[in-house]
Amino acid sequence: MNTKLSIISIAILSVLSLGSCNKSSTTSLVGNWVHLSDFDGSPRSDAVAFTINGKGYIGTGFDGDNRLADFWEYNADKDYWVQKASLPGAPRSGAVGFATDTMGYIGTGYDGLNKLNDFWEYDPTANAWTQKANFGGTGRYGAVGFALNNHGYLGTGYDGSTLKDFWRYSPDSDTWTQVTSVGGSKRRDAVAFVIDGKGYIATGINNGVFVSDFWEYTPETDTWTRKRDIANTSAETYDDSYAIIRASGVGFSVNGKGYVGTGGLSSVSNDIWEYNPLTDLWQQKTSLEGAQRTEAVAFSIGNRGYVLTGRNSSYYFDDNWGFDPNAEYNKYD
Repeated sequence: MNTKLSIISIAILSVLSLGSCNKSSTTSLVGNWVHLSDFDGSPRSDAVAFTINGKGYIGTGFDGDNRLADFWEYNADKDYWVQKASLPGAPRSGAVGFATDTMGYIGTGYDGLNKLNDFWEYDPTANAWTQKANFGGTGRYGAVGFALNNHGYLGTGYDGSTLKDFWRYSPDSDTWTQVTSVGGSKRRDAVAFVIDGKGYIATGINNGVFVSDFWEYTPETDTWTRKRDIANTSAETYDDSYAIIRASGVGFSVNGKGYVGTGGLSSVSNDIWEYNPLTDLWQQKTSLEGAQRTEAVAFSIGNRGYVLTGRNSSYYFDDNWGFDPNAEYNKYD
């Protein structure tokens, strides 16, 4: 009788122990994804995207056969797409897009034969494009861009060699001025985002190596400040779980924090990381609930980020995902 009781007791303890193990394996990640209206254009990768006056815009890219010049507007309030005037320049992939308060801009890229340096302004009110002064640097693709104080900034990329130069565009005078180059590594296929009047550039690849340095740009002083690396390079514990380095990911910002995700390292991914400029630390968020992908695009509207298009190997995507960074979501390993 005592033997039977001992066996029953051991069995109960084993069940309780298994339950505890299951609970301890639960990883609580914050951030919720919603599958929204698919992009109305053809599936594509290596496009550009930006936001003007609460509307999202996406255009150009590569669909696996052809480079593209079409251009689309997304209404987040009503979750629908409208095709707008196509970019008049050469169809392209790997271009740069950014927006000031009132205008959008697309420049550089690759048309299948040439590395481009032309530059175009989009007026959403008139639904019209105007060619502007050519980009001040060499023709290139795989660069990054962002807007600060109604000026555009464009740099890094690949023109036959990997680059780190940076240029400022002044819309009022339609001129380019070379500014201080980003510090640290040259890079192509990096990401950029803006928080509180400062630009940030991270990730990318140089000489076959994924770079880990991370930089903040202050336009008033034309200076770059190196922030903590995005890989486990310190002797401290804060970066032990960092897995942020990659190429051809996306970057965007929401409510004073930056986000980096998707892209590729040894394989394509769908993970998302949040940057807090107040602590200079990164935290993993809930992964994109769509397929793993590289060469996607992202923009933000209000309190939500959007990630869409991209590819995984030879499969091209047209899905559109909205991200609420502060909604809780539990993931079981």
